[in-house]
Amino acid sequence: MPITSNRSDTPEQAEDIVETAFDDVAFTVPETAGPAGRAGVEVIADLVKRLPMGPGVYRMLDENGDVLYVGKARSLKKRVTSYTRLQGQSNRILRMIMATAAMEFVLTRTETEALLLEANLIKRLRPRFNVLLRDDKSFPYILLTADHAAPAIVKHRGARKRKGDYFGPFASAGAVNRTINALQKAFLIRNCSDSYFENRSRPCLLYQIKRCAGPCTGETGPEDYAGLVAEARAFLSGRSQLVKKDLAAQMEAAAEQLDFEQAAVYRDRLAALSHVQAHQGINPQGVEEADVFAVHQDGGQTCVQVFFFRTGQNWGNRAYFPKADKSLDEAAVLESFLAQFYDDKPAPRLILLSHAIEEQDLLARALSERSNRKVEVSVPRRGEKKALVDHALTNAREALGRRLAETSSQARLLEGVAKVFGLAAPPRRIEVYDNSHIMGTNAVGAMIVAGPEGFAKGQYRKFNIRSQELTPGDDYGMMREVLTRRFSRLLKEHQRPGAEVADEALAGAAGASDVPAWPDLVLIDGGQGQLNAVRDILADLGVTDVPLAGIAKGPDRDAGREKFFMEGRPSFMLPERDPVLYFVQRLRDEAHRFAIGSHRARRKKDIARNPLDEIAGIGPTRKRALLRHFGTAKAVSKAGIEDLVAVAGISEAVAKQIYDHFHD
Repeated sequence: MPITSNRSDTPEQAEDIVETAFDDVAFTVPETAGPAGRAGVEVIADLVKRLPMGPGVYRMLDENGDVLYVGKARSLKKRVTSYTRLQGQSNRILRMIMATAAMEFVLTRTETEALLLEANLIKRLRPRFNVLLRDDKSFPYILLTADHAAPAIVKHRGARKRKGDYFGPFASAGAVNRTINALQKAFLIRNCSDSYFENRSRPCLLYQIKRCAGPCTGETGPEDYAGLVAEARAFLSGRSQLVKKDLAAQMEAAAEQLDFEQAAVYRDRLAALSHVQAHQGINPQGVEEADVFAVHQDGGQTCVQVFFFRTGQNWGNRAYFPKADKSLDEAAVLESFLAQFYDDKPAPRLILLSHAIEEQDLLARALSERSNRKVEVSVPRRGEKKALVDHALTNAREALGRRLAETSSQARLLEGVAKVFGLAAPPRRIEVYDNSHIMGTNAVGAMIVAGPEGFAKGQYRKFNIRSQELTPGDDYGMMREVLTRRFSRLLKEHQRPGAEVADEALAGAAGASDVPAWPDLVLIDGGQGQLNAVRDILADLGVTDVPLAGIAKGPDRDAGREKFFMEGRPSFMLPERDPVLYFVQRLRDEAHRFAIGSHRARRKKDIARNPLDEIAGIGPTRKRALLRHFGTAKAVSKAGIEDLVAVAGISEAVAKQIYDHFHD
């Protein structure tokens, strides 16, 4: 049976291993083991004396307690001892050793447990000397629910808490949506919510357009609908040819009985299934279930291309650009990438690689133990599997080429920004601020960040305006609150750029963050007034060395005629076709989009909020009883105490509490 179907109640053994390792056999060497002023080699040599020979995971810490590196070892004593010899070490390892002020260790029972724990810690702690998996967004899956009499087929992302069968992963949400649409046409499975299903009195539009069997109103009986669900499960589990063969037989039988309308239904379902398979790209004949990884390096960057094959179909691909030291070769990057990639994802039966990795057998054993089934990791040399890897490698080269071109273009734009705004060097972090509200309600401040690799969406922040003293629509007051909160926290958590110790060798190859904590340029959506207000706000906080610029919209809000304001300079405009102008417009528009989206989300939440939620002691059960009795929250607010007591579960004391809430 293909492992594309993963029950939601399967235990996550990797998490158990991590918890067991910490609970049963963890021990740490305190930071005092590495006194300030002692060289890293001396610190490590002192710790080696007390280390066991067994497997485990070690963490190297700097003098501030920040994790520099996480590694695993078959023998902790032998591995850590290797760091006491500087001869033959790469520059990256030398810098790491010299920066080490303390170490922490976790013993594990086996080397495979150490591998899983190492991957977990790297993803959680993100040490700057490790290879880091970026863009680690969870993959979408198709879920065929099993917690309702009439199962639904839905898109799922995140923890697998809901009971049912999960099929995937898919490379993108779009691929899932297209597949679900085709499967609805083929198997007529509902995709509505359970609450919507329960409240139907007649079939919805999906039934009318032949995308649902209509189980909600009995258009299809429970047994017939269960048969459709079984067919869908079989198709997604890899038995697609058998399902198509059965549908073809039913179509021919209906045609022989002159039931051409039913035969047409089977014909349309067969066409939908063919559409699913025809739009999957390459569909290997001899590979039922596999993940294909190919790695390519160029220009100091690495691209890992991943293809997903399930049920003999290509379910999409995704390119990753892990953060790694330039001294690491392709195989070393791929090895670290794989352990982190499968830290929170189920592994398929077969994993195909473009490069042989040093601990290939260990990775296969670790994934097999965690999955309770055999997982094969191999580097194909010939045949169809080799063709799949070559195809993935071609995509990796092309993706990295596009990435390098975009990075080069971004670098030129940042150089232009530095020239236009008089910066000493191209900015590594640009922050743009904007506000959004409707007559002062649901006010939200937004900050977006851009750097050498484009928009850094993981750095975006939204600020719900909390002050009750602001006049509705006071943009200056909102900006004051946003910047005060932002820079007060920045001063508290991060050193000022001028106070940092300059060590280019350490910062460069140690993997310092691409986007620093402090901005090199702050852009404000507004003119001279907003700029003056922001300058005064930062001056009150003691921040006077961050370059500020205001962007005022042109006459009639025409794009291309923006006016820029900076302290100590007269206002200026850029030529209409200047690439820097287009770049700044993109930054401003992105800030505007993010602010409006945050405002709409907050407004939607307020609209959906029920007044009964604000009453202490009124939980879901009592709220349902009140709404079932009175119909709406507004009717509840107008009810008398006698009327409220008549509701099941509402005592006189609770009724008085509800009445007082609405009649204060």
